[in-house]
Parts: sequence; C-alpha cells; structure tokens
Amino acid sequence: MQNSVREGSSSVYIDTNPTTARETITNKLNYYSSMASTTTFFYTLSAILLLSLTSVSNACPASDRAALLAFRAALKEPFIGIFNSWKGNDCCQNWYGVSCDPETHRVADITLRGVSEDPIFQKARRTGYMTGSISRSICKLERLSGLTITDWKGISGPIPPCISSLPFLRHLDLVGNKLTGEIPADIGRLSQLTLLNVADNEITGAIPGSLTNLSSLVHLDIRGNKISGAIPINFGKLKKLRRALLSGNMLNGPIPNSISQIYRLADLDLSVNHLSGPIPASLGKMAVLATLNLDGNQISGPIPSTLISSSISILNLSRNAIEGNIPDAFGPRSYFTVIDLSYNKLRGGIPKSISSAMYIGHFDVSHNNLCGPIPAGPPFDHLEASSFVSNDCLCGKPLGAC
Repeated sequence: MQNSVREGSSSVYIDTNPTTARETITNKLNYYSSMASTTTFFYTLSAILLLSLTSVSNACPASDRAALLAFRAALKEPFIGIFNSWKGNDCCQNWYGVSCDPETHRVADITLRGVSEDPIFQKARRTGYMTGSISRSICKLERLSGLTITDWKGISGPIPPCISSLPFLRHLDLVGNKLTGEIPADIGRLSQLTLLNVADNEITGAIPGSLTNLSSLVHLDIRGNKISGAIPINFGKLKKLRRALLSGNMLNGPIPNSISQIYRLADLDLSVNHLSGPIPASLGKMAVLATLNLDGNQISGPIPSTLISSSISILNLSRNAIEGNIPDAFGPRSYFTVIDLSYNKLRGGIPKSISSAMYIGHFDVSHNNLCGPIPAGPPFDHLEASSFVSNDCLCGKPLGAC
C-alpha cells in the first residue's frame, strides 16, 4: 500500500508495507556495498600500479647497470665476496660500494677499499686482494662523482684515458694497486676534481702538462711510482692545493719557483727523487707551509735563511749536496718538531741563535763538515750523539769535550 503526499508541485510516495520496505532497504544496502567494494578494489589496484611504477622509476638506468657489470667482469676478487651483492635490476639498491644520486638515480660513487673495517671484511678475517684491470666501461657512468678503488694490491693495467671525460668527477683515489701506464694526458679536463691519489702503483711517464689546469684540486698524491721528467714549471697554477705529495719517483730538474704561489699549500713532499739545483728562497715565505720534505735528492746551493725563520715545523733537507753555513736566523718564533740537515756538505758551526728557538724536537746535522762547540742548554740537552757524528770537528756534550 502506498500513500501519496503532495507538497507544492512534487509528490513523495511512501511504502507503508513493512516487508516491502525492508526488502527495498536491503537491496539498496547491497548495491552500495557492491559499489564500495568495487571502488576499494580499484583504489587498491591503482596503489599497486603506482608503487610499481615508482619502484621502476627509482631504479638505476639499464645503461648504468650494464656499465657496472662490465666493470665487475674485468676484475676478480676471490676472497671477500664484495661483488656477491651485485645482482638484481636495481644497482642503486644494496649493491656493495655503489651509491646513487637520490634525485636522478644515476650511479654517483663507487667505493671499493681493500682495507676496511666493514663487517664483510671482519667476517673474512683478512684484507682484500683483487686482480684484473679497470674497465673503460667505467666511463659510461656519466654522472660519476667519486671513484675509489684502493689497496687491492693486484689490480693492474692503465688508468682508462677516457676517465678524463667524466665531467662530474670530484674524487679519483686508486692508491695501493699495480696500475701501470701514464696518468691520462687530458686529466686537466676534470674541472671539478678535488682529490687525485694514484700513490703506490707502478705508473710511469711524466706529469702531464694539463694537470696544472685542475683548478679545484686540493689533494695531490702520486708518491711511490716511477714518474719521471720535470715538475711542470707552472705548477703554481694549482691555487687551491693544500697537499702536494710527489715523493719516491724519478722526477728531475729544479724545484719550480711557482710553487710558492700556492698560498694554501701546507704539505710539500718532493723527497727521494732526482731533483737538482737550489732551494727557492720563496718557499720560506709561504704563509701556511708546515711540512717541507726535500730529502734524498741532488739539491745543491745554500739553505735559504727564509726556511729557518718561516712557519715550517717539519724541515727535512737530508741526503742532498747542500753547501754553506746553517743560517743564523733562528728566533723566539722558531718552532721545529723536526729539522734534519744530515748527509750534506754544510760547513761552519751550529749557529748560536738556535738557543733562542721556542722549540726544537728532533735535530740532526750528522755527516756534514761542521766544526766548533755544540751550544749548551736546550734543545741540545735532550739530543743524542748520533745527531752530531761524522763532522769535521764538532765538540761538546753529547760528544766529547772541546
């Protein structure tokens, strides 16, 4: 039974039969429930698809993955298993030593150290050993900013020349391998490079002229190689350089005067080479130079007095052919933790002004042609006889009486 109620121009029909009303309500509830279930299903499906698409977009590009796999294929690491995690489609996800840019999802850094406190090394209870070579496929990682492959002892072959084509490279650290060949000739193209470390390898050839174009370089370490030739005369162009470590090579020729133009340089090590000629006096005028190692060369001429009155605290000029007197230029601001002048051709006596120095730790003038009394008091009261032996006629404590 239905009653019609008219209000204005519209009519509303009310079903007054209880059974029919309940059926109507139930049908409508079922309808809306079905619609809600369908909507939930579509929302769930959309969320799954969105998550899947997001996951795919966050993965590294296939080209980067392929480059990494080609890089791995050229290396053999039998003991630690660092490459065991290099599997799956996403090289940005849990690939050992690989880091990606969070925005572009391109490979940004590769860090593989043969000496590490990483748990994978602790579990193996040994340091790493790797053979093979550095594949040129590394150059396909166009957004690479850091490449660290250090202390694997057995990696050989050249540094890929194409590495100079990586415009975002900031760190290149390849210390402690058996790399051969030369430093890439176009290394100077890496305008963002701040660290270049190829120490303790078997690299030959000369320092490339383009290296002085590395305007951002802060740390240069080429120690312990077989690099020959002269230090570039315009080495002073490296204005941001703080450490220049060139020891243990076969470098020859003079020390460039332009080095003194690197006003941030704090550590200069040119020891154990074949350098010749005089020491530039301008080195003693460098504001922050704290360590100067020139030992084991063929340097001649006198010791510039500027070195004695400078801010240098570690001065090693031993095993050269330096002549003349020790400059009488010590003063209250002289602070030397090490001053080693042994195995040269120095003459005269030990200057009296040395007694006015603020501090002198290790002092060695052995194996020269010095003569005269050793000053009494500090710093000589804590030095041993070995610091003064094999001179012409030095005397006094800790040697024999004059």
